Amino acid sequence: MSQWIFGYGSLIWRPGFDYLERRRARLRGWQRRFWQGSHDHRGVPERPGRVVTLLETGHGHCDGMAYRVEAETVTRTFESLDHREKNGYARREVTLETVDGSVGAVVYVAPIGNFAYLGPAPLLDMARQIVTSHGPSGANVDYLLALAEALRALDADDAHVFELEAAVREYRW
Repeated sequence: MSQWIFGYGSLIWRPGFDYLERRRARLRGWQRRFWQGSHDHRGVPERPGRVVTLLETGHGHCDGMAYRVEAETVTRTFESLDHREKNGYARREVTLETVDGSVGAVVYVAPIGNFAYLGPAPLLDMARQIVTSHGPSGANVDYLLALAEALRALDADDAHVFELEAAVREYRW
């Protein structure tokens, strides 16, 4: 049986796995936040970057991309994603809304209290951390800007991401 996987961060523009189809999708009751530390991709242990996780709020929504993976490659795909999302993320089953109806999917969420969790911070503090962080996958600011661009391409509104993007673009500290 094929498996749907929901991407709400870099998986939107760079899934890194083969898929049968992809659809714009919405996860209700969750919101995207730059509250997860990245010690392994967009930062280093002594200077972690900030990447997105999901917060279950019971209101709002998170728009992203759903990918349907064929049954024969599900195990290999999850092995790859488990490695990619090893910095505090865990799999969670959710229901997504798509233009073709609801689908069950797996999403990677970094829960509050995981070893790399940074939590909320003032907007300018988060922007400063993003602008000054770099890791093996590149500059943290590139991740933020690529996410904002990908969300615009989906015609998705995310005040948190776009406020951070504006703060980073005005960075003069």
